[in-house]
Amino acid sequence: MRLVLASANPGKRREIEALLAPLGIAAPTAAELGFTEEVAETGTTFEENALLKARTVAAALGLPALADDSGLVVEALGGAPGVLSARYAGEGATDAERNAKLLREMASVPAEKRGAAFVCVMACVRPDGAALIGQGRLEGRIALAPRGENGFGYDPVFELPERGLTVAMLEAAEKNAISHRGRALRDLVPRIKVFLQEKK
Repeated sequence: MRLVLASANPGKRREIEALLAPLGIAAPTAAELGFTEEVAETGTTFEENALLKARTVAAALGLPALADDSGLVVEALGGAPGVLSARYAGEGATDAERNAKLLREMASVPAEKRGAAFVCVMACVRPDGAALIGQGRLEGRIALAPRGENGFGYDPVFELPERGLTVAMLEAAEKNAISHRGRALRDLVPRIKVFLQEKK
């Protein structure tokens, strides 16, 4: 069974492949199948962007497509960076630059008000247009400084208060077990095989 992964992000790909492998579902990327266009994320919500990406790739390649839109929601910043998480420090900024900007903006925020969540909406869309949505959320807080070498994105500054660790300090399997992306995919998993086999 095969679906196309509508993401070129290597970190996301590793996480998603690890979670799909036990189901016997292969997930080549859209680029590997010849789709190299950049899909503009013009939605105002994570769900809108995930559906936009999955629908575009499914229509172009004639295969079911899986896309996610995810980001960091910070209470003290009114929910920012939200859907703009990847572009928070400008187009082409590195993870380190995005993290540095976030920490600058949070510099005067006390520990008790540094609450944040990683949010993920995952959309699987068949070529006939039918869609399946999964959602996941990981609660935590923004650390005072980056810690850890694993993961990607905002993982080094996202702290799990009950563990005293950032997500970047977790091993990959441990992260997948609790991550917002893992939770969104596990929300889909019980329904995804049937969904992929159905036809309108």
